[in-house]
Amino acid sequence: MARSLYEWLWQHEFWLPPGITWEDMQESEDTHYPQPRDLLLSIPFALILVVTRYAFERAIALPLSTKLGVRDKQRPKAQPNPMLETFYSTRRKNPKEGELLSLAKQCDLPVRKVEKWFRRRRNMDRPSLSKKFSEACWRFTFYIISFFTGLAVLYNKPWLWDHRECWTGYPQQPLQTSLFWYYMLELSFYWSLVFTLPFDVKRKDFKEQIVHHAATIFLISFSYCANYIRIGTLVMVIHDASDCFLEPTKIFNYMKWKKTCDSLFMIFSAVFLISRLVIYPYTVLYNTYYYSMEIFQPFFGYYFVNVLLIILQLLHVFWSCLIIHMVYKFILQGTMEKDMRSDTEESDKDEERDEIREKKKNGIMYFSNVTSNGYIQRNGSEPLDNRAHLANGHAKER
Repeated sequence: MARSLYEWLWQHEFWLPPGITWEDMQESEDTHYPQPRDLLLSIPFALILVVTRYAFERAIALPLSTKLGVRDKQRPKAQPNPMLETFYSTRRKNPKEGELLSLAKQCDLPVRKVEKWFRRRRNMDRPSLSKKFSEACWRFTFYIISFFTGLAVLYNKPWLWDHRECWTGYPQQPLQTSLFWYYMLELSFYWSLVFTLPFDVKRKDFKEQIVHHAATIFLISFSYCANYIRIGTLVMVIHDASDCFLEPTKIFNYMKWKKTCDSLFMIFSAVFLISRLVIYPYTVLYNTYYYSMEIFQPFFGYYFVNVLLIILQLLHVFWSCLIIHMVYKFILQGTMEKDMRSDTEESDKDEERDEIREKKKNGIMYFSNVTSNGYIQRNGSEPLDNRAHLANGHAKER
Protein backbone atom coordinates (compact mmCIF):
# COMPACT_ATOMS: atom_id res chain seq x y z
CA MET A 1 0.00 0.00 0.00
CA ALA A 2 2.82 2.40 0.89
CA ARG A 3 4.52 1.64 -2.40
CA SER A 4 1.31 2.27 -4.33
CA LEU A 5 0.87 5.60 -2.54
CA TYR A 6 4.50 6.51 -3.29
CA GLU A 7 4.11 5.71 -6.99
CA TRP A 8 0.85 7.67 -7.17
CA LEU A 9 2.34 10.69 -5.43
CA TRP A 10 5.37 10.88 -7.72
CA GLN A 11 3.56 10.59 -11.03
CA HIS A 12 5.35 12.88 -13.44
CA GLU A 13 2.01 14.36 -14.52
CA PHE A 14 1.74 16.00 -11.09
CA TRP A 15 5.20 17.51 -11.00
CA LEU A 16 6.39 18.07 -14.54
CA PRO A 17 4.98 19.79 -17.65
CA PRO A 18 3.37 17.69 -20.41
CA GLY A 19 5.92 15.78 -22.46
CA ILE A 20 8.53 15.64 -19.64
CA THR A 21 9.06 12.55 -17.48
CA TRP A 22 11.38 11.69 -14.60
CA GLU A 23 13.69 9.97 -17.09
CA ASP A 24 14.34 13.37 -18.63
CA MET A 25 15.43 14.63 -15.21
CA GLN A 26 18.14 12.01 -14.65
CA GLU A 27 21.38 13.40 -13.27
CA SER A 28 24.81 13.02 -14.79
CA GLU A 29 28.33 13.81 -13.60
CA ASP A 30 28.09 17.37 -14.91
CA THR A 31 24.38 18.04 -14.44
CA HIS A 32 22.51 17.96 -11.14
CA TYR A 33 18.77 18.45 -10.66
CA PRO A 34 16.84 18.95 -7.42
CA GLN A 35 16.05 15.65 -5.70
CA PRO A 36 13.16 15.37 -3.20
CA ARG A 37 15.37 13.45 -0.75
CA ASP A 38 17.55 16.55 -0.41
CA LEU A 39 14.77 18.21 1.58
CA LEU A 40 15.36 15.80 4.48
CA LEU A 41 18.58 17.69 5.19
CA SER A 42 16.52 20.70 6.28
CA ILE A 43 15.34 18.89 9.44
CA PRO A 44 18.77 18.43 11.09
CA PHE A 45 19.76 21.90 9.86
CA ALA A 46 16.61 23.30 11.51
CA LEU A 47 17.55 21.63 14.80
CA ILE A 48 21.01 23.19 14.50
CA LEU A 49 19.36 26.58 14.04
CA VAL A 50 17.22 26.01 17.15
CA VAL A 51 20.33 25.25 19.21
CA THR A 52 22.14 28.22 17.65
CA ARG A 53 19.20 30.46 18.48
CA TYR A 54 19.13 29.29 22.09
CA ALA A 55 22.85 29.99 22.49
CA PHE A 56 22.53 33.35 20.70
CA GLU A 57 19.68 34.54 22.91
CA ARG A 58 21.40 33.47 26.14
CA ALA A 59 24.93 34.58 25.32
CA ILE A 60 24.32 37.70 23.21
CA ALA A 61 20.73 38.97 23.12
CA LEU A 62 19.93 38.85 26.86
CA PRO A 63 23.16 40.58 27.98
CA LEU A 64 22.64 43.11 25.19
CA SER A 65 19.11 43.85 26.40
CA THR A 66 20.47 44.62 29.87
CA LYS A 67 23.15 46.96 28.52
CA LEU A 68 20.62 48.78 26.35
CA GLY A 69 18.30 49.38 29.28
CA VAL A 70 15.52 46.94 28.42
CA ARG A 71 13.77 46.26 31.72
CA ASP A 72 11.16 43.63 32.40
CA LYS A 73 8.00 44.94 33.99
CA GLN A 74 7.37 43.86 37.56
CA ARG A 75 4.00 42.14 37.43
CA PRO A 76 1.92 41.43 40.52
CA LYS A 77 1.72 37.69 41.06
CA ALA A 78 -1.46 35.76 41.59
CA GLN A 79 -1.81 34.33 45.09
CA PRO A 80 -1.57 30.51 45.23
CA ASN A 81 -5.02 29.00 44.93
CA PRO A 82 -5.20 25.29 43.97
CA MET A 83 -8.83 25.41 42.86
CA LEU A 84 -8.39 28.43 40.58
CA GLU A 85 -5.08 27.06 39.30
CA THR A 86 -6.72 23.77 38.35
CA PHE A 87 -9.47 25.58 36.47
CA TYR A 88 -6.89 27.79 34.75
CA SER A 89 -4.77 24.81 33.64
CA THR A 90 -7.50 22.38 32.62
CA ARG A 91 -10.51 24.45 31.59
CA ARG A 92 -9.91 27.97 30.32
CA LYS A 93 -7.71 30.95 31.07
CA ASN A 94 -10.47 33.52 30.71
CA PRO A 95 -13.59 32.22 32.50
CA LYS A 96 -17.03 33.47 31.62
CA GLU A 97 -19.27 35.40 33.99
CA GLY A 98 -21.16 32.33 35.18
CA GLU A 99 -17.94 30.44 35.80
CA LEU A 100 -16.53 33.40 37.77
CA LEU A 101 -19.60 33.38 40.02
CA SER A 102 -19.31 29.63 40.58
CA LEU A 103 -15.58 29.82 41.35
CA ALA A 104 -16.11 32.76 43.71
CA LYS A 105 -18.73 30.77 45.63
CA GLN A 106 -16.50 27.67 45.82
CA CYS A 107 -13.46 29.67 46.98
CA ASP A 108 -15.50 31.92 49.27
CA LEU A 109 -14.04 35.00 47.59
CA PRO A 110 -15.58 38.11 46.03
CA VAL A 111 -16.09 37.83 42.29
CA ARG A 112 -13.81 40.83 41.73
CA LYS A 113 -10.93 39.09 43.51
CA VAL A 114 -11.40 35.95 41.41
CA GLU A 115 -11.44 38.08 38.27
CA LYS A 116 -8.27 39.85 39.42
CA TRP A 117 -6.60 36.48 40.14
CA PHE A 118 -7.21 35.27 36.58
CA ARG A 119 -6.02 38.57 35.15
CA ARG A 120 -2.78 38.38 37.10
CA ARG A 121 -2.35 34.69 36.29
CA ARG A 122 -2.69 35.35 32.55
CA ASN A 123 -0.13 38.13 32.78
CA MET A 124 2.30 35.78 34.53
CA ASP A 125 2.26 33.62 31.39
CA ARG A 126 2.86 36.53 29.05
CA PRO A 127 6.41 36.87 27.71
CA SER A 128 8.76 39.35 29.29
CA LEU A 129 10.19 42.32 27.43
CA SER A 130 13.65 40.77 27.43
CA LYS A 131 12.25 37.63 25.77
CA LYS A 132 10.61 39.72 23.06
CA PHE A 133 13.86 41.65 22.60
CA SER A 134 15.90 38.44 22.31
CA GLU A 135 13.50 36.92 19.79
CA ALA A 136 13.57 40.09 17.67
CA CYS A 137 17.39 40.16 17.78
CA TRP A 138 17.60 36.57 16.55
CA ARG A 139 15.18 37.12 13.69
CA PHE A 140 16.87 40.37 12.72
CA THR A 141 20.24 38.60 12.60
CA PHE A 142 18.85 35.82 10.45
CA TYR A 143 16.93 38.06 8.05
CA ILE A 144 19.98 40.26 7.48
CA ILE A 145 22.14 37.21 6.75
CA SER A 146 19.46 35.61 4.58
CA PHE A 147 18.66 38.77 2.61
CA PHE A 148 22.27 39.57 1.74
CA THR A 149 22.94 35.90 1.03
CA GLY A 150 20.06 35.99 -1.44
CA LEU A 151 21.40 39.13 -3.08
CA ALA A 152 24.89 37.64 -3.31
CA VAL A 153 23.50 34.48 -4.90
CA LEU A 154 21.14 36.24 -7.33
CA TYR A 155 22.87 39.45 -8.38
CA ASN A 156 24.54 37.80 -11.40
CA LYS A 157 21.60 35.52 -12.26
CA PRO A 158 19.71 36.52 -15.44
CA TRP A 159 16.23 35.82 -14.01
CA LEU A 160 16.66 38.52 -11.35
CA TRP A 161 16.65 41.14 -14.11
CA ASP A 162 14.65 39.41 -16.86
CA HIS A 163 11.79 37.42 -15.34
CA ARG A 164 11.16 35.39 -18.49
CA GLU A 165 14.52 33.74 -17.78
CA CYS A 166 12.82 31.91 -14.92
CA TRP A 167 11.34 29.57 -17.53
CA THR A 168 14.15 29.24 -20.08
CA GLY A 169 14.79 25.51 -20.41
CA TYR A 170 12.31 24.62 -17.70
CA PRO A 171 12.19 22.09 -16.07
CA GLN A 172 15.65 20.95 -17.17
CA GLN A 173 17.45 23.71 -15.31
CA PRO A 174 20.58 22.42 -13.52
CA LEU A 175 20.78 23.06 -9.79
CA GLN A 176 23.68 25.27 -8.80
CA THR A 177 25.39 24.71 -5.45
CA SER A 178 24.78 28.28 -4.26
CA LEU A 179 21.05 27.96 -4.96
CA PHE A 180 20.91 24.64 -3.13
CA TRP A 181 22.41 26.09 0.07
CA TYR A 182 20.26 29.20 -0.16
CA TYR A 183 17.20 26.97 -0.31
CA MET A 184 18.41 24.87 2.63
CA LEU A 185 19.03 28.00 4.68
CA GLU A 186 15.51 29.34 4.15
CA LEU A 187 13.70 26.03 4.51
CA SER A 188 15.63 25.13 7.67
CA PHE A 189 14.78 28.49 9.20
CA TYR A 190 11.04 28.09 8.65
CA TRP A 191 11.15 24.56 10.03
CA SER A 192 12.92 25.96 13.10
CA LEU A 193 10.11 28.51 13.49
CA VAL A 194 7.59 25.66 13.45
CA PHE A 195 9.59 23.74 16.08
CA THR A 196 9.74 26.76 18.40
CA LEU A 197 6.20 28.00 17.72
CA PRO A 198 4.83 26.80 21.11
CA PHE A 199 7.59 28.70 22.94
CA ASP A 200 7.74 31.91 20.88
CA VAL A 201 5.88 35.11 21.68
CA LYS A 202 2.24 34.56 20.69
CA ARG A 203 0.59 37.48 18.94
CA LYS A 204 -2.96 38.14 17.86
CA ASP A 205 -2.25 36.84 14.35
CA PHE A 206 -1.00 33.51 15.71
CA LYS A 207 -3.28 31.49 13.42
CA GLU A 208 -2.23 33.52 10.39
CA GLN A 209 1.40 32.88 11.33
CA ILE A 210 0.77 29.13 11.33
CA VAL A 211 -0.85 29.37 7.88
CA HIS A 212 2.07 31.50 6.69
CA HIS A 213 4.72 29.04 7.93
CA ALA A 214 2.84 26.05 6.48
CA ALA A 215 2.32 27.73 3.10
CA THR A 216 5.96 28.83 3.01
CA ILE A 217 7.30 25.35 3.81
CA PHE A 218 4.98 23.75 1.24
CA LEU A 219 5.91 26.37 -1.33
CA ILE A 220 9.66 26.01 -0.80
CA SER A 221 9.45 22.20 -0.76
CA PHE A 222 7.21 21.91 -3.80
CA SER A 223 9.16 24.49 -5.77
CA TYR A 224 12.33 22.54 -5.05
CA CYS A 225 10.87 19.16 -6.07
CA ALA A 226 9.30 20.58 -9.25
CA ASN A 227 12.46 22.63 -9.97
CA TYR A 228 10.77 26.01 -9.55
CA ILE A 229 14.09 27.07 -8.06
CA ARG A 230 14.34 30.35 -9.93
CA ILE A 231 10.89 31.62 -9.01
CA GLY A 232 11.41 30.35 -5.46
CA THR A 233 14.55 32.40 -4.95
CA LEU A 234 12.69 35.54 -6.03
CA VAL A 235 9.94 34.84 -3.50
CA MET A 236 12.43 34.40 -0.67
CA VAL A 237 14.52 37.51 -1.35
CA ILE A 238 11.38 39.67 -1.68
CA HIS A 239 10.06 38.48 1.67
CA ASP A 240 13.35 39.00 3.48
CA ALA A 241 13.64 42.62 2.27
CA SER A 242 10.88 44.02 4.50
CA ASP A 243 11.59 41.68 7.43
CA CYS A 244 15.04 43.29 7.76
CA PHE A 245 13.26 46.50 8.85
CA LEU A 246 10.50 44.94 10.94
CA GLU A 247 12.69 43.35 13.59
CA PRO A 248 14.86 46.42 14.36
CA THR A 249 11.62 48.42 14.65
CA LYS A 250 10.57 46.06 17.43
CA ILE A 251 14.01 46.22 19.04
CA PHE A 252 13.98 50.02 19.28
CA ASN A 253 10.40 49.91 20.50
CA TYR A 254 11.44 47.66 23.40
CA MET A 255 14.33 50.06 24.08
CA LYS A 256 11.80 52.94 24.12
CA TRP A 257 13.68 54.90 21.45
CA LYS A 258 10.46 56.37 20.11
CA LYS A 259 11.79 58.56 17.29
CA THR A 260 14.08 55.85 15.91
CA CYS A 261 11.28 53.30 16.23
CA ASP A 262 8.79 55.57 14.44
CA SER A 263 11.26 56.29 11.62
CA LEU A 264 12.04 52.61 11.10
CA PHE A 265 8.36 51.77 11.21
CA MET A 266 7.63 54.19 8.36
CA ILE A 267 10.55 52.74 6.34
CA PHE A 268 9.34 49.22 7.05
CA SER A 269 5.78 50.14 6.03
CA ALA A 270 6.95 51.58 2.72
CA VAL A 271 9.21 48.60 1.95
CA PHE A 272 6.53 46.08 2.97
CA LEU A 273 3.71 47.66 0.95
CA ILE A 274 5.88 48.13 -2.14
CA SER A 275 7.52 44.71 -2.01
CA ARG A 276 4.40 42.70 -1.08
CA LEU A 277 1.67 44.58 -2.97
CA VAL A 278 3.61 45.75 -6.05
CA ILE A 279 6.87 43.84 -6.64
CA TYR A 280 5.60 40.42 -5.51
CA PRO A 281 2.44 40.41 -7.67
CA TYR A 282 4.36 41.49 -10.77
CA THR A 283 7.65 39.64 -10.24
CA VAL A 284 6.12 36.41 -8.95
CA LEU A 285 2.37 36.09 -9.53
CA TYR A 286 2.22 37.60 -13.01
CA ASN A 287 5.47 35.88 -13.93
CA THR A 288 4.28 32.43 -12.80
CA TYR A 289 0.77 32.77 -14.14
CA TYR A 290 1.51 34.26 -17.60
CA TYR A 291 5.19 34.02 -18.56
CA SER A 292 5.37 30.33 -17.76
CA MET A 293 2.61 29.65 -20.30
CA GLU A 294 4.99 30.77 -23.04
CA ILE A 295 7.05 27.62 -22.32
CA PHE A 296 4.56 24.88 -21.36
CA GLN A 297 0.87 24.09 -21.03
CA PRO A 298 -0.89 24.13 -17.62
CA PHE A 299 -0.55 21.02 -15.43
CA PHE A 300 -1.21 20.10 -11.80
CA GLY A 301 2.06 21.57 -10.50
CA TYR A 302 1.33 24.85 -12.28
CA TYR A 303 -2.04 25.22 -10.55
CA PHE A 304 -0.74 24.04 -7.19
CA VAL A 305 2.19 26.47 -7.02
CA ASN A 306 -0.07 29.34 -8.06
CA VAL A 307 -2.54 28.50 -5.28
CA LEU A 308 0.27 28.60 -2.72
CA LEU A 309 1.53 31.91 -4.09
CA ILE A 310 -1.98 33.39 -3.92
CA ILE A 311 -2.36 32.22 -0.30
CA LEU A 312 0.80 34.15 0.51
CA GLN A 313 -0.60 37.18 -1.29
CA LEU A 314 -3.82 37.03 0.73
CA LEU A 315 -1.73 37.04 3.90
CA HIS A 316 0.18 40.02 2.50
CA VAL A 317 -3.13 41.85 2.07
CA PHE A 318 -4.18 40.97 5.64
CA TRP A 319 -0.96 42.31 7.16
CA SER A 320 -0.99 45.32 4.82
CA CYS A 321 -4.39 46.34 6.21
CA LEU A 322 -2.97 46.26 9.74
CA ILE A 323 0.06 48.29 8.68
CA ILE A 324 -2.01 50.86 6.78
CA HIS A 325 -4.22 51.28 9.84
CA MET A 326 -1.15 51.85 12.02
CA VAL A 327 0.28 54.35 9.52
CA TYR A 328 -3.06 56.20 9.50
CA LYS A 329 -2.99 56.40 13.30
CA PHE A 330 0.64 57.53 13.15
CA ILE A 331 -0.22 60.38 10.78
CA LEU A 332 -3.14 61.50 12.96
CA GLN A 333 -1.46 61.13 16.36
CA GLY A 334 2.18 61.77 15.45
CA THR A 335 3.38 58.61 17.17
CA MET A 336 3.26 54.94 16.34
CA GLU A 337 0.33 53.02 17.74
CA LYS A 338 1.11 49.91 19.72
CA ASP A 339 1.51 46.88 17.48
CA MET A 340 -1.99 45.52 16.94
CA ARG A 341 -0.51 42.05 16.51
CA SER A 342 0.87 42.10 20.05
CA ASP A 343 -0.86 40.32 22.88
CA THR A 344 -0.65 43.26 25.27
CA GLU A 345 -1.05 43.08 29.02
CA GLU A 346 -4.52 43.62 30.36
CA SER A 347 -3.59 44.41 33.93
CA ASP A 348 -2.53 48.03 33.80
CA LYS A 349 -5.86 49.82 33.45
CA ASP A 350 -7.77 47.15 35.35
CA GLU A 351 -5.32 47.15 38.24
CA GLU A 352 -5.35 50.94 38.40
CA ARG A 353 -9.13 50.95 38.33
CA ASP A 354 -9.25 48.47 41.19
CA GLU A 355 -6.72 50.46 43.22
CA ILE A 356 -8.66 53.70 42.72
CA ARG A 357 -11.85 51.93 43.73
CA GLU A 358 -10.19 50.59 46.88
CA LYS A 359 -8.73 54.00 47.75
CA LYS A 360 -12.09 55.67 47.27
CA LYS A 361 -13.73 53.04 49.42
CA ASN A 362 -11.14 53.45 52.17
CA GLY A 363 -11.29 57.24 51.86
CA ILE A 364 -15.05 57.27 52.31
CA MET A 365 -14.81 55.00 55.34
CA TYR A 366 -12.10 57.18 56.86
CA PHE A 367 -14.05 60.37 56.13
CA SER A 368 -17.14 58.83 57.70
CA ASN A 369 -15.27 57.82 60.85
CA VAL A 370 -13.66 61.22 61.21
CA THR A 371 -16.85 63.21 60.74
CA SER A 372 -18.81 60.95 63.06
CA ASN A 373 -16.37 61.74 65.88
CA GLY A 374 -16.69 65.49 65.34
CA TYR A 375 -13.20 66.24 64.09
CA ILE A 376 -14.33 67.85 60.83
CA GLN A 377 -17.41 69.94 60.45
CA ARG A 378 -19.22 70.75 57.24
CA ASN A 379 -18.85 74.48 57.66
CA GLY A 380 -15.08 74.18 57.97
CA SER A 381 -14.98 75.54 61.57
CA GLU A 382 -12.74 74.25 64.32
CA PRO A 383 -13.65 71.02 66.08
CA LEU A 384 -15.90 71.30 69.11
CA ASP A 385 -13.38 69.54 71.31
CA ASN A 386 -9.98 71.19 70.90
CA ARG A 387 -8.41 68.83 73.40
CA ALA A 388 -8.63 65.83 71.07
CA HIS A 389 -6.38 64.91 68.21
CA LEU A 390 -5.97 61.84 66.00
CA ALA A 391 -3.09 59.56 66.84
CA ASN A 392 -2.77 56.07 65.38
CA GLY A 393 -6.46 56.13 64.52
CA HIS A 394 -7.66 56.77 68.07
CA ALA A 395 -8.96 59.93 69.83
CA LYS A 396 -6.85 60.86 72.84
CA GLU A 397 -6.98 63.58 75.42
CA ARG A 398 -4.18 66.14 75.19
